[in-house]
Amino acid sequence: MKIRSDSFAHLAPIPSRYAFGAPSATAPMAYGENENPHLEWSEVPAGTASFLLICVDDDVPTVFDDVNKEGRSIAADLPRQDFIHWVMADIPGALRNIAAGSCARGIHAGGKRQPPGPAGTRQGVNDYTMFMGDGDYLGYDGPCPPWNDERLHHYHFRLYALDLTQLELPARFTAKDALAAAHGHILAQATLTGTYTLNRQLLG
Repeated sequence: MKIRSDSFAHLAPIPSRYAFGAPSATAPMAYGENENPHLEWSEVPAGTASFLLICVDDDVPTVFDDVNKEGRSIAADLPRQDFIHWVMADIPGALRNIAAGSCARGIHAGGKRQPPGPAGTRQGVNDYTMFMGDGDYLGYDGPCPPWNDERLHHYHFRLYALDLTQLELPARFTAKDALAAAHGHILAQATLTGTYTLNRQLLG
């Protein structure tokens, strides 16, 4: 199975249109348009009944003491952890693409209550829920790495082809819940990776 995008190439920078945080000429950062990128997949295995989509940044600092603080920087060799940006379950097995901006557009205080998506899909909470602390952030919310991070962040859009039409999930679910429910039902997996930074030194 393969996955691609018209929004960015594999291992190339993600445009700020698809980010939660964007570069600014007058401040360390500004809010981005926060649209979901276009995704398209092919060479789907026989027997695929649905897809599971997860977007994760695996370059998030494990220590937040210096995050976005003037005069401080986050060392590139600091231990890192995963941060989930999107989890969508029960994507119909006949579907082959998601249009840019069709599932997310703009930033919503307290998170999106009912994010749009293809018919029949369910979208779980992303990790802005934990980071923002003002509500459940459902669906897609894009990149917003610390603007003083010395490491380039990588965003992995992982698509899983499943032999189930619907996953057994609670009403409020996480990427961890979805992966646990998908265990033993994954027929194939494909990954598209984009990069992003708000660090002016890395932007050049």
